[in-house]
Amino acid sequence: MKKIFIILATALLTLASCEKSFDVKYTSQLTGSNAASMVENDPSFLDSYVQGLYGAMCAYGAGGSTNHDDYGIMSVYTNTEYMGGDIVLSGTQNWGLYDYMFDYRAFNYSRPYQLWSTFYTLVANANIIIDFFPAGEDPTNEVAKAALGQAYAVRAFAYIYEMLYFQDPCNAAGDFNADAPGVPVIYAARDGKTQDEMDAAKGRNTMGFVAAAAESDINMALALLEGYARPSKNMIDWQVAQGIAARLYLFTHQWEKAAEAANAARQGYDLMNANRLYAGMMDVEDAEVLWGFNHTTETQTTYASFFSHLSNDSPGYGGLNQMSKLIDAKLYSQISVTDYRKAWFNTPEGDPSAAQVGAQQPLASRKFGYDPQWLQDYIYMRAAEMYLTEAEALARLGNTAGAQSVLAELMAKRDPLWAGTATVDEIALQRRIELWGEGFRYFDVRRTATGIVRDYEGSNHNYELMTIAADVPAHHKLWVFQIPQREMQENVQLTDADQNEL
Repeated sequence: MKKIFIILATALLTLASCEKSFDVKYTSQLTGSNAASMVENDPSFLDSYVQGLYGAMCAYGAGGSTNHDDYGIMSVYTNTEYMGGDIVLSGTQNWGLYDYMFDYRAFNYSRPYQLWSTFYTLVANANIIIDFFPAGEDPTNEVAKAALGQAYAVRAFAYIYEMLYFQDPCNAAGDFNADAPGVPVIYAARDGKTQDEMDAAKGRNTMGFVAAAAESDINMALALLEGYARPSKNMIDWQVAQGIAARLYLFTHQWEKAAEAANAARQGYDLMNANRLYAGMMDVEDAEVLWGFNHTTETQTTYASFFSHLSNDSPGYGGLNQMSKLIDAKLYSQISVTDYRKAWFNTPEGDPSAAQVGAQQPLASRKFGYDPQWLQDYIYMRAAEMYLTEAEALARLGNTAGAQSVLAELMAKRDPLWAGTATVDEIALQRRIELWGEGFRYFDVRRTATGIVRDYEGSNHNYELMTIAADVPAHHKLWVFQIPQREMQENVQLTDADQNEL
């Protein structure tokens, strides 16, 4: 559902936790002068802040609304995934409709606000933790080091995605669009910037500036997280930080760094076999999963959740056929009959035996499962992604043999008869198949400047919903969201000239 979202008042960004309310036992005692010593003497008090950092990633309303398509980072991935061409919406009602239509970009709509708020809340929450530590001094306590490292990693993660929603990441020459206007960078006091520098950075920095800030943060995170043994996959460790770095370098076309980071991230993780591929992509403890969120009865959000929207086998928005999620017919036709992943989707005949109407549809996705208690976990990062990133980066570097070796290792677990060649195009195809519905396609289409084609002979796309554009070429303004009205009104560093074209 499209809603106009105009906010005139300033709201404070607060720590939000899916799991529990923020523990405030120390807050009345904290001052700028004693926070650092308190952290050093009793770093356990940071636990609530760290839990809040991750809680905000999956919180209902993280993007500032009460809409059922606002449930943290998985919701912004999903909502923009509908723009990537590989998902077909079978219905004409409810969530995803205007995203699929490319009609949710305007400054006074809720989607730009959701994209902006979700990630800048993460930045704000990360900065709270970062500012517990003085500039130029890293903590010596291992618990405190881990907390600080995770905060830097989350801040980097947020900047990576924020800049991609509000600017074309690829220039006309096919390179990273480093000189184009990006997004604000919000420094913490620990960053050691002058007040003038901090104020200036709240404007539209170049994409290169934002990418450099993210790289600085992730390098800091890697240094602090080395040797850290996390208590759960909810948290970021050194390898997950490498995975975040791999995404940054992939998006910014730094191929050598992307290959190196992706390789480091995937070490020790076991690719899913055929049986595990069909387990519903809902268990963070699977040996292929690097990072995710383990939902409990206290944290699950039922209809306002990823599985309500993307799982046609759940009695949510997908399963009830209010807006079932199908695979693009042309993409489905390119999946080999010997590829285990083809069974993630119904055949063109559909499946009348499926319990939910949405799961009965021709070419309906069956990739994501259902738990009657809605306790499916959110998977943020898998080893398969890192294999594909490493292979692509090596292929773009001209290392054909290296790319072939990496891709073949993945494909051995996906299609026993695969005998392809690891070209950039082949890797792109395997990436579309492997990561379907997980939130990557919108970014991949744009970083590679390929655009989408939905109007073709035999297309199963919903023409009733494609009145604005059936096909959307690379570099088109429809890919870029406008800066939300609240930000334009309240950020003194922004002028009307800074707004993206409608």
